[in-house]
Amino acid sequence: MTVDHGNEDHAQQRRMVELLEALAPTEGYTLTALPQVRVLRSDRPLARTPVLYDPGIVIVCQGVKRGYFGGQMYLYDEQHYLAVSVPVPFTMETDATPQRPLLAIYLHLDFALATELALALDAAGVADQPAPESMVSSRMDPALRTTVLRFLEAMQQPVEAAILGPGLVRELYFRVLSGPQGATLRAALAMRGHFGRIGRALRRIHADYALPLDLAELAGEAGMSVPTFHVHFKAVTRTTPIQYLKSTRLHQARLLMVRQGVSAEAAGYAVGYASPSQFNREFKRLFGLTPAGEARRMRQSFSLPPAFPGSGYVSSH
Repeated sequence: MTVDHGNEDHAQQRRMVELLEALAPTEGYTLTALPQVRVLRSDRPLARTPVLYDPGIVIVCQGVKRGYFGGQMYLYDEQHYLAVSVPVPFTMETDATPQRPLLAIYLHLDFALATELALALDAAGVADQPAPESMVSSRMDPALRTTVLRFLEAMQQPVEAAILGPGLVRELYFRVLSGPQGATLRAALAMRGHFGRIGRALRRIHADYALPLDLAELAGEAGMSVPTFHVHFKAVTRTTPIQYLKSTRLHQARLLMVRQGVSAEAAGYAVGYASPSQFNREFKRLFGLTPAGEARRMRQSFSLPPAFPGSGYVSSH
């Protein structure tokens, strides 16, 4: 007897959509019983928008997202998931309609869990040693799809979510870290060599973005000379250290205006700008609108969740 895997995949897909619609009945981000997991529903398309993602995994069950980073397009849709190992600024667009909304699962990266599993997989004899990558888009395989479905089933019931949820999150991590680009992600999580040193500088930027950080100070954080630091920083983030610092400040200013309702002038001062005119100029260069105009657009068309508890990074997701 032959099994029609196409029909089976289609049935799984329909069931995942049903379950996510139940978890996210309205637009925006919905918190779940697990603090590191959120679900997103978007009923409208979103034109290219600058974003700064927390490290994590995005699994889209309906709709399409495209990320543009360093001259490459990263697709995450019903057939592909996105994994981000360090916070990098990029631009993102969404395909969605009220009849066919975007439905996605966001897993904020649990570094302790991911590192534990990565070490276990490496100890099991996985030989691949690829270069680490900041971001990967990878095809959903049947094993991951089945785990996602079991996870969504468990999330429908509070008791199952509380008791089975953490184990299923662990299984999701295992599927991703042992999947097609798992070795690349494991290399990134190991934070060895130049990638790890740049990771230390990124943490410093996100912790102290409002301070007058300079290139020499950031290079010292990474234990590199300034020219070496500049080269390796750009290899990881696809931008320069100073541009990354500016982007982090401007993303944080946007978050302050949208989440807390602060004025553009107050947001600029809060993230380290002494000159309101310079802040307005650089903000418009990044986002394409004035601070007030962008804050208004974000409130109308882009759902911002509360920050993940304990996250050390500025993030618009």
